[in-house]
Amino acid sequence: MADLPTSVLFVCNYNAIRSPMAEAMLKHLHGHHIFVDSAGVRLGELDPFAVVVMEELGIDLSRHRPKLFVEMEDESFDLVISLSPQAHHLALERTRTTACDVEFWQTFDPTLIEGNRETRLDAFRQTRDFLLDRIKQQFPAKQSVNV
Repeated sequence: MADLPTSVLFVCNYNAIRSPMAEAMLKHLHGHHIFVDSAGVRLGELDPFAVVVMEELGIDLSRHRPKLFVEMEDESFDLVISLSPQAHHLALERTRTTACDVEFWQTFDPTLIEGNRETRLDAFRQTRDFLLDRIKQQFPAKQSVNV
């Protein structure tokens, strides 16, 4: 675990779907070994579909409360991962004088998909699974964790 960052911040548009899912999955995989948080460019409300698809993995997202990137008190993250173009722009702006790495993981916004409940849930699952794959690849767990 020596090559893993000690702190990671995920940033997306509203801190309502993508960044909280990524935060919860990284916390699930690494527990207290990595400090993980998430924030948004603007404030949104936690999307109930995000809660449902995370429950499918056994991860409770229901207590997440969205917060703004510009209001984050602790700006000393080793790594900031932006999940949308707007978030990436803000992350680069906010970190230009800090010694942290910024990565851009272009992540589909599942709210763009319209249709019945199952169609929309499938879009959320695809976003969740994309993030989970990226997280597992970048932050491999030494112990096997079921997710």
